Amino acid sequence: MEQLVTYFENIPTLHRSLILVGGITFFWILEGIVPLFNVPYRKWHHSVPNFFFTLTTIIVNFPLAFLLLKTSDWAMSNDFGIINWLPEMPLWLYVFLGVMLLDLIGAYTAHWVEHKVKPLWMVHLVHHSDHNVDTTTANRHHPLESLIRYTFTLIGVFVVGAPIGIIMLYQSLSVVLSQFNHANIRLPKTVDNAISWIIVSPDMHKVHHHYKLPYTDSNYGNIFSIWDRLFGTYMTMDMTKIVYGVDTFPDEKENSSIVGLLKQPFHKYRKPTTEKNET
Repeated sequence: MEQLVTYFENIPTLHRSLILVGGITFFWILEGIVPLFNVPYRKWHHSVPNFFFTLTTIIVNFPLAFLLLKTSDWAMSNDFGIINWLPEMPLWLYVFLGVMLLDLIGAYTAHWVEHKVKPLWMVHLVHHSDHNVDTTTANRHHPLESLIRYTFTLIGVFVVGAPIGIIMLYQSLSVVLSQFNHANIRLPKTVDNAISWIIVSPDMHKVHHHYKLPYTDSNYGNIFSIWDRLFGTYMTMDMTKIVYGVDTFPDEKENSSIVGLLKQPFHKYRKPTTEKNET
């Protein structure tokens, strides 16, 4: 465990890039082997806006990374943060708790707030307006959302008191798990159900991308599924009945246009409709 933490403390930028690209490549190939939905869409054409927003996310986060480092250094120097206030524990538990708490604040809480605050929902809408969810959808976030998510991550680093090694480990896991749970892959139902007790599985997250409430407002988790189960936001539904997108913004042409998506947060808010809960 010490070697793992040391590696992520000093992880080269190249390795972080390989994690991002390698994950997309792996799940892209897997989608062609065991697809959840055999959707006749032009995959490369569909991926263009999603790759564009992957690039903008990198552009937004790269120059701000020093703030994460400075905040982490301050927390460690001042023995500040939740995991530093707890009794002494084995390193593996210290790392595990750090990653879990960063996931709670930087992913689950950020995601929940984006769904509950109307202006933030309009920004987050870019992610939900994908009509063909696959592994490239994981990084489809408006630049404004990248700033919102970054802010929550920064708050998480401060509150948790996470050292840089744990932060880099968390971010790497977050990237890969997001690519995994967005991927258009079909796992055996027993396997998907089993792993969904620990981490967010593909079937679990696909429910979140159904086009109507209450399913859209469920399964907010990114790495760990415990938060949805603990806070009562966990839902299931029949996979064959999932329809991707958002009912209030159904124009697939606009939702596939980079210019249209950049403008999307500035549309007038439209109240979503609620579908009868089938579970």
